[in-house]
Amino acid sequence: MNYFTRRKGELYCEETAVAGIAAAVGTPFYLYSRKTLLRHFQAFDSGFAGIPHLTCFAVKACSNIAILHLFAKAGGGADIVSGGELFRALKAGIDPGRIIYSGVGKTEEELRAALAAGILLFNVESAQELDRLQRIALTLGLEAPVSFRVNPDVDPLTHAYISTGLAKNKFGIPIKEAMSLYRRAAAMEGIAVKGISCHIGSQLTRISPFVESIRKIRAFVGALAEKGVSVQYIDLGGGVGITYDDETPPQLPEYAAAVRRELVGLDCTLILEPGRVLVGNAGVLVTEVQYTKTNGAEEARKKFVIVDAAMNDLARPSLYGAFHEIQPVRETGAARETVDVVGPVCETGDFIARDRELAGVVQGDLLAVMSAGAYGFSMSSNYNSRPRAPEVLVDGSRYAVIRSRETLEQLIQGEAIPDCMEDGHDH
Repeated sequence: MNYFTRRKGELYCEETAVAGIAAAVGTPFYLYSRKTLLRHFQAFDSGFAGIPHLTCFAVKACSNIAILHLFAKAGGGADIVSGGELFRALKAGIDPGRIIYSGVGKTEEELRAALAAGILLFNVESAQELDRLQRIALTLGLEAPVSFRVNPDVDPLTHAYISTGLAKNKFGIPIKEAMSLYRRAAAMEGIAVKGISCHIGSQLTRISPFVESIRKIRAFVGALAEKGVSVQYIDLGGGVGITYDDETPPQLPEYAAAVRRELVGLDCTLILEPGRVLVGNAGVLVTEVQYTKTNGAEEARKKFVIVDAAMNDLARPSLYGAFHEIQPVRETGAARETVDVVGPVCETGDFIARDRELAGVVQGDLLAVMSAGAYGFSMSSNYNSRPRAPEVLVDGSRYAVIRSRETLEQLIQGEAIPDCMEDGHDH
């Protein structure tokens, strides 16, 4: 459930008219509902009430520090994948003891910073990463808490770009090779084996892949125990899908019940990494129609609605062919027509929707791109030298700008024309 509703044909976020925010902050902008964010967090976390667990929000899904702070106050931790996300999580007030660090390419500087911060776990993804982490830990006089990300070779039945649990994916350590690495790590000075991690992909709409992966992980934990290696934490990752169009993802109580059932009897703390399921339907991208035009011969005419949001603002449609529902901010009752909703970026791949049936719009109308809270702003860029959009958080009848619109000066921050090249000669 989310708190984007209509009143007399006008779109509201909680108690606030979306059109009013657009008039104040300009378009495009990202808009989040505080009530929806908290509702989703509580609905997810409460499914595991009564068992030791930690809900670590996947920061990559939506990394604004105001949203991270909101989840931190609700008792959440953070799943991070970069030094920048570590910085954000700490700035947002997340306890380092509730931060886990995933990702295949952690640099020396990133590992050093996370060790110094005292995070809960490093989800190690290769033997070379383990060796690097040990060397840094010994240099700092610290012990690195590790959990190996094991790849169970399970098909998550999702888009190929967001599948992470198959043998052909770059993530994790093949489950058949993980035993020797665990045994080596258990004997290493400066390394403390604490857990096991598994994440098979994103936007999963069935429970069966979760169950299959849990069963493989459970069997592996038993095999570890037989070799004298015990774990305190089982990290099952995230990946629960949401409804963008006609998907029917598992309900959160159904998902939680399946996980709990498969883990009965294991004396471990459960770690979960929800991302999209918490924020996806809690945010929208609001954009204004700039022009409408029709191209092509009579038998193949195509109508375009050109808006001021583009692929640099919302990459998912161009990157994945992803579907996002598009709603008018103010309903007009105009006849429906089939259009392409496109942005101003100079790429044919710059679109938000293709061959979409929408109520007719005119220049100046506002559109809301729904379910844009996950991997929306966090994947945005400055392509075509376009300043990134602001982010706005609504709380009832109030709202706050939680990220200002970038300025033109900020576009070139850090750039310089070197003096030595001003005369046109190489030196």
